[in-house]
Amino acid sequence: MMKQAILILAVVFSAQIYAQDIKPTFEKEGKMVKATYFHDNGEVAQTGFLLDGKLHGQWSMYNVEGKKIVSGRYENGVRSGKWFFWKNDILKEVDFQDNKIAYVKDWNNAQVVSVDK
Repeated sequence: MMKQAILILAVVFSAQIYAQDIKPTFEKEGKMVKATYFHDNGEVAQTGFLLDGKLHGQWSMYNVEGKKIVSGRYENGVRSGKWFFWKNDILKEVDFQDNKIAYVKDWNNAQVVSVDK
């Protein structure tokens, strides 16, 4: 169930990149390129970095009101380490290893709600 939810978020993340009327911006920063994608209302949808055409470094995703809903890191196009997903009062902490979900922890008001391994 948890893996399906994360997969759905990944699909939404990918679909939002391509289904926009406002053009994304790309700014060179050293060897990397900072990419910013926008919602139709002008709010930032996603921001992060590309290295050699691959997602690399910190990425964040925001809802149409500008509230952060996803934060995590990519290493050469592969999700790595801890990712955080916010939905209502629940924070999901998801650990990725080799681009696969290794561990999921639900937080609610600083208390662990559930843990999936």
